Amino acid sequence: MMQRRDLCRGGLAMTVMALAQGSPLRAETGLTVTDPAAFPPLPPYPASPQVPLEEHVFGQTVSDPWRWLEADVRHDDKVGQWVGAQSRFAETYLGALPERPAFEARMKRLIDYERFGLPVARGAHVFHRWNAGLMNQSQLLVTDGEAPAGAKGRVLLDPNTWAGDGATALDDWQPSDDGSLMAYSVQDGGSDWRTVQVVRVADGAVLPDRLKWVKFSGLAWVGDSALVYSRFAEPGKDAAFQALNYNQTVWLHRLGTSQSDDVPIHATPDLPKRGHVATVSSDGRWLVIASSDGTDPVNTVSIAPIEGGQIGAVRPLIAEMTAEWTFLDAVGDSLWFLSGAQAPRRKIVRVDLARHGEAPPRFTTVVPEHDDTLQWAAIVGHRLVLGYLHDAHSLVRLAALDGVAAGELALPGLGAVGRVSGRPDDTHGYLSFASFTTPDTVLRFDPGNGTRTVWRAPKLTFRPDDYRVTQVFYPSRDGTRVPMFVVRHADVHGPVPTLLYGYGGFNIALSPWFSPTTMAWLESGGAYAVANLRGGGEYGDAWHDAGRRAHKQNVFDDCIAAGEWLIANGMCPAGGLSIQGHSNGGLLVGAVVNQRPDLFAAANAGVGVMDMLRFDRFTAGRYWVDDYGYPEKEADWHVLRAYSPYHNVHAGAVYPAIVVTTADTDDRVVPGHSFKYAAALQNTAIGPKPHLIRIETRAGHGSGKPIDKVIAEAADVQAFLAHWSGLIPRA
Repeated sequence: MMQRRDLCRGGLAMTVMALAQGSPLRAETGLTVTDPAAFPPLPPYPASPQVPLEEHVFGQTVSDPWRWLEADVRHDDKVGQWVGAQSRFAETYLGALPERPAFEARMKRLIDYERFGLPVARGAHVFHRWNAGLMNQSQLLVTDGEAPAGAKGRVLLDPNTWAGDGATALDDWQPSDDGSLMAYSVQDGGSDWRTVQVVRVADGAVLPDRLKWVKFSGLAWVGDSALVYSRFAEPGKDAAFQALNYNQTVWLHRLGTSQSDDVPIHATPDLPKRGHVATVSSDGRWLVIASSDGTDPVNTVSIAPIEGGQIGAVRPLIAEMTAEWTFLDAVGDSLWFLSGAQAPRRKIVRVDLARHGEAPPRFTTVVPEHDDTLQWAAIVGHRLVLGYLHDAHSLVRLAALDGVAAGELALPGLGAVGRVSGRPDDTHGYLSFASFTTPDTVLRFDPGNGTRTVWRAPKLTFRPDDYRVTQVFYPSRDGTRVPMFVVRHADVHGPVPTLLYGYGGFNIALSPWFSPTTMAWLESGGAYAVANLRGGGEYGDAWHDAGRRAHKQNVFDDCIAAGEWLIANGMCPAGGLSIQGHSNGGLLVGAVVNQRPDLFAAANAGVGVMDMLRFDRFTAGRYWVDDYGYPEKEADWHVLRAYSPYHNVHAGAVYPAIVVTTADTDDRVVPGHSFKYAAALQNTAIGPKPHLIRIETRAGHGSGKPIDKVIAEAADVQAFLAHWSGLIPRA
């Protein structure tokens, strides 16, 4: 076995080099086009035995011969052996790509810059994340007061010391009101499960408190000696990474006690699907619990008074789950919410709790719905700070607490505000701003007069002005006008290999963001396009609704139309288009490649939802029925069956080169989705190009991934896409 495997690895490496040195034809555009007939055939893929399994559902017969790959790789030897064989095959192929060394070196240089997180002030301290450049995980620093420019601060938490492989990360963190303690959650190996701990700020001593089985939770202090958090019951043996999550409960933990002594604050045992996230107003007077069943932006709200460190009776404030209610903060007895009630693009409302004996509570509209989509809001310095999306990029407006407009906070350019930090009694706040060509810059702003200054800005190894960012609008199949960002180097002209990115789901808007790994593609002369597909949140509820459930095909049509527009308008040559997407975007890639394999030269489907008939049976999958529909309902089932990537790989079509990426600890979209999809690709006659699966270890859905793993995966993927779309990395 060892000798045969070594022979296979060596033969594969030589095949890759032969492909790279095939018979390229230099086009006038600069694209390298290679005759597929010149490609030697790949060695056989690792075996993916088919176990016959057919189900008869709603009048159709569905075959699922690779269902055995759904088993947890940690506990099933056959799946483990399959993963090992596929990983060795992909590693050999990707490692031999001639483009890879240049991409890896370029990415290391581009990501090696000092990065600052958004500061949070509590008591006499200011806390923020910091990364020197190539640290696997960012540290959490603390300073006494607002440190001057150039001052680093003291290291309070350094996740780089928590695990030898760098795969244990600092997730959420929340200082106590007086700044003396810091609650924080630890993420291990990319899993969604968290462990909550507490560190003393004065000396960095970690307290003995350990809160386990925390997932999809906030962290909120009650006084300076108790925490409110959400968790699930401990899962059964070997079920932690696949079992469905039911019966989330809000708990109160008092420091110095065992988790077994924690007190349940809020639960809905009669509604086991309901999840709950608790927050505490910045004045410490109100506990606010948002409860939802799935991913739709609709929730109920429950509240409780807090006095002397004691939480009063929890009672409903908004009992019907018909709209979004996002708690902002409280001032006195008034609570402010971002609301979608009769406002598909969102508004700001206020309720006076001193009069909450009324039934129903009386909400006052403070800032009415606008033509732009209200994405987020905060109360800083007794001003409303309002973050809008205008054609998918950020605008920040200011208003008094009674809603009277107070101007606009000027931003550095076309980009997006990621987060805002500040409280009603603060004299100033902070926000982070990024664009496609500029990493996060932290701005300090005065909500009273709308002025801003740079608090921390990265020192770059490239010139953002060397790149052009344009926004175009193109027609989809049904005539809908869809926006798309296109980024190119300023000295690039004519059609060049282009990487198209999309998502299109869950009311999530794709606004500009910075990615150093994407900059490596741009520095190599390629173009990067981000299509704002329906299903996202760019234009409120109507845009979201137009791309989900029975309308999901609109998302795929929008994406296909984006690729066609890029080619037809001279941005990308025919044969030079790659596509990439992650999670719901991985589903997007699988679906559009099945529907239009001729449009794409190469594809990367990352951590995708690939089996649309069984997605709701694992971990968080049950939440996604809001966007996808219910597989047990006949009408929904037929829609899902029509586009499910795993079930629609078409023999006889010539598919692009595909690299599927996933991770063994992904308990958001379990890796079985990608395993089954890759097996289907490799065992269907879809042409000579490679169809690989790259499986990361000790990583999950994406968050918490150490920098070295980020670079390694991105270099593999971009080298693969570049090789098959004709992009030659610049020296």
